Amino acid sequence: MRKWFGGAMIVAAALAVALSLAASPTAGQAPAYRAPRTADGRPNLNGLWQALNTANWDIQDHAARQGPVIALGAAFSVPEGLGVVEGNEIPYRPEALAKKKENFDNWMTRDPEIKCYLPGVPRATYMPYPFQIVQTPTYVLMAYEFANASRTVYMNSKDEAPIDSWMGWSRGRWDGDTLVVDVTALREETWFDRAGNFHSDALHVVERYTPIDADHLMYEATIEDPKVFTRPWKMSMPLYRRVDRNVQLGEYICVEFAEELLYGHLRKQPSK
Repeated sequence: MRKWFGGAMIVAAALAVALSLAASPTAGQAPAYRAPRTADGRPNLNGLWQALNTANWDIQDHAARQGPVIALGAAFSVPEGLGVVEGNEIPYRPEALAKKKENFDNWMTRDPEIKCYLPGVPRATYMPYPFQIVQTPTYVLMAYEFANASRTVYMNSKDEAPIDSWMGWSRGRWDGDTLVVDVTALREETWFDRAGNFHSDALHVVERYTPIDADHLMYEATIEDPKVFTRPWKMSMPLYRRVDRNVQLGEYICVEFAEELLYGHLRKQPSK
């Protein structure tokens, strides 16, 4: 009996140690981050954020290549970059893939960014400019530097969009510490990048903003558009808090730079 009792005690002790290890972080694994809270107890996402990648050039893996204006040399060449699309595959329908390639070949005349049109979602998030999140219990404002774009996320709302728009209709909710934004009613003219990746007016985007430490959010966007893609797909990337001294959102009102491109041919007298 003593021998059996001693063996049982050893087994019980081993089980206790195993359960203790399972309940605590393993070596080298930090506990889950808990973001600071706002007055209503929600994670505080207020601040200026920016993506640091080359997704605005191409959301898929891409090599460096010559820019569209040879006379500028390397000044406007395309940098190499890792893609942000999970699996690096965009499941285009065959006819849509043909249009994507056509867009790529005609980027300089078709990309809405060149014309200073509002960038849409999710592209506004990873353009090479910061954006600001201003958070309240009922609304979240997202203000973007490019073209003074902005959108309001209506929290816990069931209201439908009155009309399609460049930045769409955003409804938000909290999933634990993650801000989930459901975006619909997006105009079909916006693109995902300068590589010609596009969508239709059936685009539906579900975004997730998750704080992973004091100065980083993990951004995920699930893309669904049955007119263009054979299945939903997802992109993800970190967003970095801008902590520069006296940092603030600047203005990039690019309309004046695009006027000659869009309307110059209507002049009675050519500009000198």
